[in-house]
Amino acid sequence: MAETSFWTGSESYLCDRELAQAFHMARVLGMPLLIEGEPGTGKTELPLQYAKNKDLELHVYPVGSKSTVDQFVAKFDHVKYLRDSQIEVLNAQREEKGLGTKLSSGGRSTEVLDDYVLLGPAAKAYSSPNSVLLIDEIDKAPREFPNDLLYALSHRKFVMPESGKIISVSEEDMPAIVITSNREQELPTAFKGRCIYHYISFPGPEIMREIVAKHYNDVDDEIVGKAIEMFYQLRQLGLERSPSTRELLNWLKYLKTFAKEDTIKKIQELDGLGALVKTQDDVKRVKRNMDLPGGGFSESKRFYQ
Repeated sequence: MAETSFWTGSESYLCDRELAQAFHMARVLGMPLLIEGEPGTGKTELPLQYAKNKDLELHVYPVGSKSTVDQFVAKFDHVKYLRDSQIEVLNAQREEKGLGTKLSSGGRSTEVLDDYVLLGPAAKAYSSPNSVLLIDEIDKAPREFPNDLLYALSHRKFVMPESGKIISVSEEDMPAIVITSNREQELPTAFKGRCIYHYISFPGPEIMREIVAKHYNDVDDEIVGKAIEMFYQLRQLGLERSPSTRELLNWLKYLKTFAKEDTIKKIQELDGLGALVKTQDDVKRVKRNMDLPGGGFSESKRFYQ
């Protein structure tokens, strides 16, 4: 039976109670958990950290603009099947000529179609009940991709191509499935109906301190406080792409290499801006709000108050 204990995070991942409850509900009901939220809120990290913490088998499918259900579930290797068919013909001819040696097909037989089915992450996860399956950034997929998953999500089964073999799993043994979306496009209503839904709101400063502590508990409290303050001031500027938790952690990783007195100055001057801001227009917008020598924020600016 799949692992369904109430998981509240680990030493390296902070899972708030609402997210933990949604994740728990999804596993108890044998349904996928659909997580939406802006980039950098820990959507992808949830299944990764859960699998690591519980020592569970992990299967990951990063979705792209050309993703297909065949890639996700399983596909039939027609090239290998054709090659092995030719090998069998050649071996029959060699046998007629009395030649003892045979060409190898790697132990496969064209009479066993399952030998040519290449399992994708979905079929592998359904074959391993106590496992974790991450479908990452499904909003990048073609429109038909989530629609094509409806049958598998509803009936908990996949039909293997060509061979017709069925891989199914019971509600109790359903692997923990997490689907993430950045909402680049709206998902079909019917698809959402097959999932438990949770939206991760961007954490406030106090929660962000806890997240930082999970990663860098050796950084001076004053440095963390000033870095977080500056981080949220940047997020208030109305940037095209506001810095996320990931960017803050990268910036702190850079800052922690300096002595404390130097680090405070570097925070005020926004040294390492490229770790936080990722578009040219946003860099220009930040710099337009800077009027201190060396590029620091002016304390006269409203957003720095």
